[in-house]
Amino acid sequence: MQNTAISRFLMMGLIEGGSLLVLVFIAMPLKYWAGFPEAVRFVGSLHGFLFVFYVLMIIYTTFKIRWSLLWAVSGLAAAFIPFGHMVLDRFLQQTFSVKEVS
Repeated sequence: MQNTAISRFLMMGLIEGGSLLVLVFIAMPLKYWAGFPEAVRFVGSLHGFLFVFYVLMIIYTTFKIRWSLLWAVSGLAAAFIPFGHMVLDRFLQQTFSVKEVS
């Protein structure tokens, strides 16, 4: 992947989105069905740290490439929806023509 502000943002979104999926689909069932609340405590703390870093990446990307307020708000909204960042990634890749480099 290219080393641009958008590609770094996409990578951070993938990591943060993955932590949300682990929290919702693995740690929460472990807490309520297996009686293992430590899973949520650990994964939740990790997800919180990654979320803060993701918000900082939104701010960085907004200033670096002069994003409109709509892109910044969309990036923030995508963080609250499971699989939301995948949808945002598609729009970003189409708009800013981010391509994978082998």
